[in-house]
Amino acid sequence: MTDTINVREGEGFDAKEVESYLRERIEDLPEGDLKVRQFPSGASNLTYLLEIEDWKGVLRRPPLGPIPPKAHDMGRESGILSKLNAAFPLAPKPYFFCDDEAIIGAPFYVMEHRAGVVLNESFPKGVEPDEKLCRGISETLVDTLVELHAVDPERAGLEELGRPEGFLERQTQGWISRYDKAKTDEIAEVEPLTKWLAANIPDSPPPTVIHNDYKLNNLVLDPDDLTQVRAVLDWEMTTIGDPLFDLAVSLTYWIEPEDSEDLKNVMPTVTDILGFLSRKQLIDRYAQKSGRDLSEMHWYVVFGYFKLAGILQQIYARWKAGQTKDERFATFGDRVKTLILHAEQLSRTGDV
Repeated sequence: MTDTINVREGEGFDAKEVESYLRERIEDLPEGDLKVRQFPSGASNLTYLLEIEDWKGVLRRPPLGPIPPKAHDMGRESGILSKLNAAFPLAPKPYFFCDDEAIIGAPFYVMEHRAGVVLNESFPKGVEPDEKLCRGISETLVDTLVELHAVDPERAGLEELGRPEGFLERQTQGWISRYDKAKTDEIAEVEPLTKWLAANIPDSPPPTVIHNDYKLNNLVLDPDDLTQVRAVLDWEMTTIGDPLFDLAVSLTYWIEPEDSEDLKNVMPTVTDILGFLSRKQLIDRYAQKSGRDLSEMHWYVVFGYFKLAGILQQIYARWKAGQTKDERFATFGDRVKTLILHAEQLSRTGDV
């Protein structure tokens, strides 16, 4: 199940203050005191489980320390979910957004809780994964993404969400810039990699709603059938853009048994056991289900690894500057180098 931990030191808030705020905005909450636990996974926004007797909700807030302008916008994420939920019910429904930083020290929102299983590094106790289950989870990952990309942005009220024209160019230049600003160590392969990315940007297919951080551990799976999805989480970066960019993000988190140990250590996941589809098979299934041309997928995958390196580099820079004390981030510098070296190699070999 979606396990929680005691709230980490320095990441708590006044439960009484939040409970009072909840009761003003959510009807028919049961009597009793608010209990707060923290979801341990994720290296960006902080997420908490709220419980009052049999009622449960989820609170999301930005990370601690300085954050880039326009990043970690809780109001934007809450607003997206309030519209998207009707068109794509796997997006949880928000109860409210709070921009009063006096409540917990930052803007936040509270949404419905969807109980289920999140697969990170291992399967739940008692589950012995076989080839049928692993294949089913693989297919579900792809099919759910195809379903999201079929949402009509205008019908969902999300047509103003992004600027699809020039999307890949902005992403490429934007992530190169973000990496440079957060750089802490010299890695020689960064320069040829970023030059290759900027020089080989493909033409995008027609734009769709994209999640922008779609990966296996952002799916909440049915504990009775792990091939069924109950919710898709973490909609912070959702926009209108290139759907193949969304698929590439998934592939860069997807590990195969034959991958190097260094790559496996970047983002440990259950997919490194036999039975899960390969990245190539995921690409083929998406092409079949969506009808889109994926002949340029190589560029997208290389960029996906560079983007992931940029995300980890930003977090590592915050940790190195003492802006966060979470020791999970101490190894992110090594992980960034692994990703850069892997992406640069892929740019020369044409593999995915």
